[in-house]
Amino acid sequence: MHASERSSWHRLDPRHLESVVKKPLLRGWFHTVATPVSMAALLVLIVLTPTVAGRAAASVFLLTSLMLFGISGFYHRHYWGRLADKFLRNWDHSNIFLLIAGTYTPMAVGVLPTHDILVLLLVVWIGAGAGIALQWLWPSAPRWVYTPIYVVLGWVAVWYLPELAHFGGLAFTWLLAAGGICYTIGAIVYGFKWPDFSPRYFGFHELFHAFTLAGWVCHCIAAYFALLG
Repeated sequence: MHASERSSWHRLDPRHLESVVKKPLLRGWFHTVATPVSMAALLVLIVLTPTVAGRAAASVFLLTSLMLFGISGFYHRHYWGRLADKFLRNWDHSNIFLLIAGTYTPMAVGVLPTHDILVLLLVVWIGAGAGIALQWLWPSAPRWVYTPIYVVLGWVAVWYLPELAHFGGLAFTWLLAAGGICYTIGAIVYGFKWPDFSPRYFGFHELFHAFTLAGWVCHCIAAYFALLG
């Protein structure tokens, strides 16, 4: 085999790529641990929620949370091969859109009047569907294209801030805002790949995951206020 052929084979062979791609040791572990924790927290919420609509909304939040944390933890901790990695990456990024819409669901159902619930959820779920379509139709899209979409879709609630504050109360509103800020900071870290503290142990992607987890915790507590308050 000629040197050029060997080089080409190495570029394509997943086993070679696995030996080259070195992920930080903590890559994926935040979301791996978050998977059972989120399941427990939201199962408790489902059990405690008194209404059928509220339990259904909390179930949507549970399902989208498990999809995001579970797939992310599975995907990020190993290199699965070129084709599998591509599929898992698209699925992982699609789950971000699903979680945004899934998070809005219990907030809207628990706090807003019926008409506002329908409008807000229609907007965020259509937006999530469009984002997922973009992810699968243009999987090679640069970060500067899809990362701002996450942020914009996540802050749709600003249009309903007076209603959310009025019906949800101060604690709920602050938790909603704090979660959004955490998610936004995480998106900025992800978009700029900075700061990259320790590429061997804890890089920019781990910091991004840490901020997403902090944002999720804020919104999980807010969901308790929304459905049980």
